[in-house]
Amino acid sequence: MRKILTTLSSVFVAAGVLSACSSPTDVPGGDATQLDVFAAASTRVLNDDFADLGSELDSPAELVIHNAGSSALVQQLVDGAPADVLITADERTMNRAVEQGVVDSPEVIASNYLVLVVPADNPGEITGFDESLLDATVVLCDEQVPCGAASKTLIDATLPSLQPASLESNVTDTLGKVTSGGADAALVYASDAIAAGDAVRTFEIPGAEASPNRYLAAVVARSEKKPEAAAFVRALHSSAADEAWSRHGFSPASS
Repeated sequence: MRKILTTLSSVFVAAGVLSACSSPTDVPGGDATQLDVFAAASTRVLNDDFADLGSELDSPAELVIHNAGSSALVQQLVDGAPADVLITADERTMNRAVEQGVVDSPEVIASNYLVLVVPADNPGEITGFDESLLDATVVLCDEQVPCGAASKTLIDATLPSLQPASLESNVTDTLGKVTSGGADAALVYASDAIAAGDAVRTFEIPGAEASPNRYLAAVVARSEKKPEAAAFVRALHSSAADEAWSRHGFSPASS
């Protein structure tokens, strides 16, 4: 049996203590170790797969997964929030965690790249990552988070006159603007477009796949369960993990 508790981008730190509403999706069994995993919002589609990996460790672990923007998660760790594993959606954010001394020895585990998504009926009549976006309602991630930093790089290089209608704190909210009809288009990860299914139409962005975001995982320096946390990080390189990464539109580090 396995247990996974998930929290979304509402996770926050108050007076140095992590606060969030959690909801179990499975009933726990046995005496498994509980691991708190801070994971980039774009990895939310993998939460069940992560839980399976935890349950299959030599010493099974029950995961409590907190999904939010990578930069917010790092700030929570800096502010003293308890966690055992950190997963970020780019190297810049993980490097900040290293500089702040809150994680040990990060490892690249997967990569992802940006695509353009529009609602399935394409009300803005978008034709791709081109000038059809200039008069459209386009939503991006804030550049403080990995998807926003990558979006800014692409836009500055190829479509600098594009002005977003809003900047969201994580890729989940950015995608939500499109699927809810609140935007004509958004830049999100390929994995998010796959997860959205028939709700969106996807356009590839020239050059995006050649410059992917690399995802990293690390054991949190303050973790009191470092052996178990390190075992979970190692499991993120396993054949089962590689299959899960690929199924959700990521590229595993081994590829």
